[in-house]
Amino acid sequence: MSNNPPNNESVQQHKWPSIIQGGMGVAISHWPLARAVSLAGQLGVVSGTGIDTVLLRRLQDGDVGGHMRRALAASPWPNLAEQVISRYFRPGGRMPNQPYIRLPHWTLDSPRWQTALAMLGGFAEVWLAKSSHVGRVGINLLTKLALPNLPVLYGAMRANVDVVLMGAGIPREIPGALDRLAVHESASLRCEVAGMSATESPLIRFDPQAYESTLLTPLRRPDFFPIISSYSLALLMSKKATGPVQGFIIEGPTAGGHNAPPRGPKRYDAVGQPIYDQRDVVDLDAVGALGYPFWLAGGLDSPEALETAHTQGAAGIQVGTLFAYCAESGMRPDLKRQIATTVRTGSVAVRTDPRASPTGYPFKVVDMKGTLSDPALYNARQRICDIGYLREAYLNPKGKVMFRCAAEPVDVFVSKGGQREDTEGRKCLCNGLMATAGFPQYQSSGATEKPIVTSGDGIEKIRTLLSLGSETYSAQDVIDYLTGVSNRQLGEILTPNQITTSLI
Repeated sequence: MSNNPPNNESVQQHKWPSIIQGGMGVAISHWPLARAVSLAGQLGVVSGTGIDTVLLRRLQDGDVGGHMRRALAASPWPNLAEQVISRYFRPGGRMPNQPYIRLPHWTLDSPRWQTALAMLGGFAEVWLAKSSHVGRVGINLLTKLALPNLPVLYGAMRANVDVVLMGAGIPREIPGALDRLAVHESASLRCEVAGMSATESPLIRFDPQAYESTLLTPLRRPDFFPIISSYSLALLMSKKATGPVQGFIIEGPTAGGHNAPPRGPKRYDAVGQPIYDQRDVVDLDAVGALGYPFWLAGGLDSPEALETAHTQGAAGIQVGTLFAYCAESGMRPDLKRQIATTVRTGSVAVRTDPRASPTGYPFKVVDMKGTLSDPALYNARQRICDIGYLREAYLNPKGKVMFRCAAEPVDVFVSKGGQREDTEGRKCLCNGLMATAGFPQYQSSGATEKPIVTSGDGIEKIRTLLSLGSETYSAQDVIDYLTGVSNRQLGEILTPNQITTSLI
């Protein structure tokens, strides 16, 4: 299928933002951050990763401020929303050491009510981010986390989401799915199964009509920006996606979260990080020649980087790290304070860990006390897979599609046909990232799940935004800094030497 790129005139009329705030999960890019960025005239992005669990844990924590109940009351599915609130809302929050109610693992035939939770979660997050203003809001999802994606997307579209951004895989089927969901038609995605070809793989299906009782007018179909790491993937998405794309996010290996594996042979540096080389540098001229707007991401978090991106033909930059530690982000305040302190002392370290993620993708990890990057805490943790978003599908001996996770108990993983060596160093990102956002599970063993913090390589640049004596800064401060508004102010709070050091 060949997709025609938008013409230059339509691109100019669209007035694309110069800054896209990265879609950081779990719930780091939550609705208050996306809303703040959108109000400032740039593209705010919410994370849709694990949004069903996030919704339920907010309700169980007492729904501080009443935001979840307010969003659910505004949803197109009032009866479903009322059932969810009745079942999960806890006035005043949970009792001390009371575990969160868990959702069952997603499967190819998850029950209708579980799909409804994902749909409501996507709606609520986008609706709150877009509330009371006309700015644009996007949603970020992981291609690898395929099972909940369709209902999350439909919920987000019912809240009038403007842009969908997806990476961590090849989201070739998403554009066509957006086309179908926009007219309330059933959509499907292939479920990647280990040992099966794409044509043999079973389908993940979602039918909006299962939740709609009346004939609905078509929705506005959101723009789609795949997150890519090579020209070849840009070419594939422009020519063979199931529907049109509207732009690209070109992400380098210095970005936080999951990174694309190196394109060359597997090589590692002295501390075990994968080595990237010239083969991993994207040909921007070739991408530009495809006719789509594109944004550069990964370590491009300065006014100079934004200016350089424009000279290279980009519409702008996507920035995650600077926003991850601002006041409006969903990261736990104590973790943000710890990062601010270590950045000031120059002792912060970020590693590209090739083993951390159960997906097999390299994953950026900040070395911090009290987190799963501490080998002692990692080794002391009792393995459990009780959230299961990052499990892989496989065929059991009877030919049935089942699921396993390289971070689950080793013997369980091996009993499902997994290789023991694949479990070495794997971390439970689901529980770790939930804990980082302030939703740590209290396990039956008596242990509370520890956080894991991910960040881009440019984490030390937040020093530029930390006024002397301050532990935080705002999303508006980030935008002002990147667009040059705050450059004059920096001289008032930092010495010339400090300014020079912070911009390196």
